[in-house]
Amino acid sequence: MPVLRTDQTGFLLDGQPFRLLSGGLHYFRVHPEQWADRLHKARLMGLNTVETYVPWNLHQPRPDHFVLDGGLDLPRFVELAAAEGLHVLLRPGPYICAEWEGGGLPSWLLAEPDIRLRTRDPRFLAAVDDYFERLLTPLLPHLASNGGPVLAVQVENEYGAFGDDTAYMEHIADSLRRVGVDVPLFTCDQPVDLERGALPDVLATANFGSRSAEHLAELRAKRPEGPLMTSEFWIGWFDRWGARHVVRDPEEAARELDELLATGASVNFYMFHGGTNFGFTNGANDKHTYRPTITSYDYDSPLDEAGDPAAKFTAFRDVIAKYAPVPDEPVPAPGPKLAVPAVRLTESAGLLDDVAALAPGVDSMRPLTMEELEQDFGFVLYETVLPLVGPALLEVEQVRDRAQVFVDGQPVGVLERENHEHSLAFHAPRAGGRLQILVENQGRVNYGQGIHDRKGLLGKVLLDGSELVGWTSRPLPLATLEGIPFATTARTPVGPTLHRGTFEVTEPADTFLHLDGWTKGNAWVNGFALGRHWSRGPQKSLYVPAPVLRAGTNEVVVLELHAGHRAATVDFRETADLGPTEE
Repeated sequence: MPVLRTDQTGFLLDGQPFRLLSGGLHYFRVHPEQWADRLHKARLMGLNTVETYVPWNLHQPRPDHFVLDGGLDLPRFVELAAAEGLHVLLRPGPYICAEWEGGGLPSWLLAEPDIRLRTRDPRFLAAVDDYFERLLTPLLPHLASNGGPVLAVQVENEYGAFGDDTAYMEHIADSLRRVGVDVPLFTCDQPVDLERGALPDVLATANFGSRSAEHLAELRAKRPEGPLMTSEFWIGWFDRWGARHVVRDPEEAARELDELLATGASVNFYMFHGGTNFGFTNGANDKHTYRPTITSYDYDSPLDEAGDPAAKFTAFRDVIAKYAPVPDEPVPAPGPKLAVPAVRLTESAGLLDDVAALAPGVDSMRPLTMEELEQDFGFVLYETVLPLVGPALLEVEQVRDRAQVFVDGQPVGVLERENHEHSLAFHAPRAGGRLQILVENQGRVNYGQGIHDRKGLLGKVLLDGSELVGWTSRPLPLATLEGIPFATTARTPVGPTLHRGTFEVTEPADTFLHLDGWTKGNAWVNGFALGRHWSRGPQKSLYVPAPVLRAGTNEVVVLELHAGHRAATVDFRETADLGPTEE
């Protein structure tokens, strides 16, 4: 593979002028059996490069455990890109934002009560150095300097929006170099933050989605020499629960792209293909109000969530063709889709009733946070004994992020961080009754100072002004559904319930799980965690990748946190529903 260099005006590849035409494609948001398809379509749109973040929290779920296989086999993804004739831009963090859980920072860092993330806190830097060595050592053969496709590596991510400690950024760059990264390094920041996040002798790039010529002129004024590049050209946006699905007019986005390329600059689309926040991996924002991101990361990209070309694919390819060769091949047709209507979920298991089958409880004087329980995602069930009878006022110092409260198994209310709720009045039917609080991690904050986002019940829990002590904290990550005692019952479930059903498939294909009439929870197909569902929208369906299905009998499980479903049904349809749009 050729080696990337820079001169006074631009990039050189093997000594020849080169323009990066890149698109974001996060391997961890795409089923691994679909990587080759998405990479092929990137080349067909006219791209010569793909960019990916690296989620530290998935690769190193615990300090002594590192994962680099299966859906996290980054070396294989890079090899597939090379086989397609594509270069790679690697963005390993340690912080990635990406609307990803915690910005990619592993939750176990927050077990240290006073740790300062993205700073020169020695504990954080030691963890980063260890992560880089574990991740990048196997990737060194894939650097362009060793004949591989990885042309350049990013230092941190939009650090200028967080801090201005140049010594911290220098440590990150030095750590990459110590591991053996000898290809060009680069930083990326929004134009207003450029100087705060930049490093001497490291390529600075800008992130924006409009006014391309203006922002690139601003970049040139601050960096008189070297390539002009936007590492994130925002051609869509992400969605949050309770809002509308954000889209951007393809023609308007194409005009902005034309303006950008006319300057001679290089570009990385954010995103070329967004993919999906499978399982519990979505992030959240908290600018005085907590706002969790939805499961879909469609991002109104050139390839939609199912990998089919959308309107922007053709619009962008036509613009790219004005500046670079584009493969003389037709736009790929949409892939086959599957419909299986009215699948009945005939078996159920009460989450609170059968919780002992899922995880042991930990006894303590106060509720333990998820981080103290060594838990990344999912739920925690807190239990204690009520010391009184009659009217009672429950007060929780901090709910992270959504708490359902039960007394002797009956729901009495919900406390939501998003609504700044901290107190709840209820009636205790008897002294010695059981108080249960089911707390959901709806996504750790992925941007700004709020990344220090511990989950569960934080601080004191008061009942009529007196602190409740003597708790059992039970982690429910729901990483596997094995051991759950599903059964057919005539009784309508009360409270959070897992529902299971089966359906037949002749030939697997992509499909979308629709949950009309359901309220809130999560869903799995054949044990694969599809993500969260919530009737508040905008998203009304969950993407099911074809490789998750099999010919013959398939299983679907839906966790419903609220409504009692007796003869529950779901539909698998050929089309997605991401909700009403907002431009």
